[in-house]
Amino acid sequence: VQLQAYGGGLVQAGGSLRLSCAASGRTLRGYGMGWFRQAPGKEREFVAAIGWPFGRTNYADSVKGRFTISRDNTVYLQMSSLKPEDTALYYCAADRSGFASASAGEYEYWGQGTLVTVSS
Repeated sequence: VQLQAYGGGLVQAGGSLRLSCAASGRTLRGYGMGWFRQAPGKEREFVAAIGWPFGRTNYADSVKGRFTISRDNTVYLQMSSLKPEDTALYYCAADRSGFASASAGEYEYWGQGTLVTVSS
């Protein structure tokens, strides 16, 4: 599964941005989908995930109430009330088990990241 994440950019603090993740030439049905991020000099961290088929969601505490993950045949991450500390390279990932896992090790497929920069 080849994943492509897009929608990153430069935004001011307090602004919003929507990231998207799609699979090249195939459906994302059956996969649990997650978003992770990695800021410069920091380790990769979990952001949000959505399961299949019931769409159960899972969020990191740092983004609860600000970010929303959703899916159709594309997976979205709606980010609102952005903060400078949200600045990172954001990756989407797919898990064949269908779970909304917060563990990066559960995901078999990863896309290239899309950069989100939040200015203060």
